[in-house]
Amino acid sequence: MPSEQTNAEGRFGRIDAPPSERRWTGLGAAAPILAMLAALILVAATGFSQRSAVPEAVEPWIFGYFVQRYPLFAFALVYGVAHLAGVAAGPGPASVPRRLLFGLAGAAALAGAGLYPTFGGLILRAGFATGGMAFLTHQPLWLAYGLGAGVAAFVFGTILGLSAIAANRPLRPRLGRIGFGALAFLALWFGAGLIGLAEPFGLGPWPRRSLHPDEAGLAALLLVAAALPHALLATTRRHPRGA
Repeated sequence: MPSEQTNAEGRFGRIDAPPSERRWTGLGAAAPILAMLAALILVAATGFSQRSAVPEAVEPWIFGYFVQRYPLFAFALVYGVAHLAGVAAGPGPASVPRRLLFGLAGAAALAGAGLYPTFGGLILRAGFATGGMAFLTHQPLWLAYGLGAGVAAFVFGTILGLSAIAANRPLRPRLGRIGFGALAFLALWFGAGLIGLAEPFGLGPWPRRSLHPDEAGLAALLLVAAALPHALLATTRRHPRGA
């Protein structure tokens, strides 16, 4: 029926999507991970660390507790911005001005929430405060860590999701978005918990010194494993029937 086809297209994108659009969907899912890995390769290849000469204005973003405790969060921000860029540039109902305006605004909001006033921003501080309070109330360390990771993922995902909707999604509320939002949150929660364990996994003291090749390889594996559930979920949302 026409109405059912319209609803399906509005919710999932074109069910009879041509091969070129399917290729775009696959590329759109892979692009944020590739951008994240490209940033990691650039950091490793240039030997960038806290010993590198940087402008004074940049120092709050490469020094401090959060950059030493959660260094891979920097690449999570790259993933988020690249994801928004892919949503804004991909198939959807939005006009070009709307894509540009809300895509750029969403990227700026995500970067601000992750970097202001220093590295970690509101995102990591909210997670750290939640986990710290849970631990101080005698909760097990694993539970406190999980709660903190969940709050950080919630803040990150809320900015990411609302920005994606504003940039290039149908604005009419749909019940299906609740289920997808819950799955996206779980995927981001998993990713947040994983990248926070970089040091116990053996990442080393970066950014206090430059990344060694083996550490860069480990960081790449952790980043891909952390981002893959969310990236796959974004792909299945656009074409759930494999069309």
